[in-house]
Amino acid sequence: MIPIETLATFFMASILLGLAPGPDNIFVLTQSALRGKIAGLLVTLGLCTGLVVHTTAVAFGVAVVFQASALAFTALKLGGAGYLLYLAWHAFRASAERISAGRKNELSYAKLYRRGIIMNVTNPKVSIFFLAFLPQFADPGRGSLTLQMLLLGGVFIVSTILVFGSIALLAGSIGQWLNRSPKTQVIMNRMAGVVFVGLALKLATVRQ
Repeated sequence: MIPIETLATFFMASILLGLAPGPDNIFVLTQSALRGKIAGLLVTLGLCTGLVVHTTAVAFGVAVVFQASALAFTALKLGGAGYLLYLAWHAFRASAERISAGRKNELSYAKLYRRGIIMNVTNPKVSIFFLAFLPQFADPGRGSLTLQMLLLGGVFIVSTILVFGSIALLAGSIGQWLNRSPKTQVIMNRMAGVVFVGLALKLATVRQ
């Protein structure tokens, strides 16, 4: 199975990517600020429920591609590396955003949970990201690729719960801090960009 060192590296990369300001964690932050910590935690659970769907799809799909042919493997590898570089480019260009609570809405907790699921499941970028991110930490020589992908997806979900859950619990303080320090947002995006570039290089040089 996957060595603990590889899982630790994957976990740290997932934590860092989760901390970079994006639509999902900002949505968790604003809903927590508007409706309280429970609302933010429910949105987080909804988003992570959606990640289960993406993890399952990628786990079974990638295993087939890896075993198909050298050409299919190379196409997946280069496509994934290209997408990671695209994400890095956007991360390096991203500027600080004003975090605003906005106007209070009337969404129930159940609707917030469903919205988290729908936001994640209907976002094709998540599947594309998983296709680029998960395979480079798997190795056919370690056994079932499907099980390795499911394990990696599970670790990613745990990291997301930890990061987004912390954001939900600390929503007020985090929002004020980010608004007072736009430079912090920029630095976090640059760090995410460096991670994306490193992952792209790693993926481009991996062998079947």
